[in-house]
Amino acid sequence: MTGWARRDSMAYGSYLPHIAIPKGRLIYMRRIYIKEEVCIGCHLCEVYCQLQHSQSRDLIKAFKRESPRPLSRLRMEEKRPVSFSVRCQHCDESPCVYACLTGALSRDPDSGVVNVDEERCIGCWTCILVCPFGAIRQESLQRKMVKCDLCQGEDMPVCVTNCPNEALVYAETDI
Repeated sequence: MTGWARRDSMAYGSYLPHIAIPKGRLIYMRRIYIKEEVCIGCHLCEVYCQLQHSQSRDLIKAFKRESPRPLSRLRMEEKRPVSFSVRCQHCDESPCVYACLTGALSRDPDSGVVNVDEERCIGCWTCILVCPFGAIRQESLQRKMVKCDLCQGEDMPVCVTNCPNEALVYAETDI
């Protein structure tokens, strides 16, 4: 299972998930890291995530007219003075992938990203129960799960791009 390790060599000073290195293979994966000391809890990461996953990709239409309303793939945790966003960490040994009853969750062997096949998801919420970060969310109307997909197809996740204080960092790590 995934544990937490402090990596003092990282310039960001955040806690990073411990990642096991497969024998004979070194994989590089980009991940989102949080600089908690500069996060102001503005929730713009949530707003832009919702917008990215909306049908129209238009700010007004997405929040006023779309039904069902788009759901953010992350959430903010706030307990002043600390605030930070919580999202899927794409764990090396992903408990959600092992727990998925239908095989809707899978790991891309090349990128390391945990992907969701929404057609196979039956809304049993087993993945939510086993996620050590509480990063998987329920989409109640369609009875599906949603989680961070690192904005696949984009150069950089929109939460990172639109963070006003640069509290979110998209950096490469070896796994």
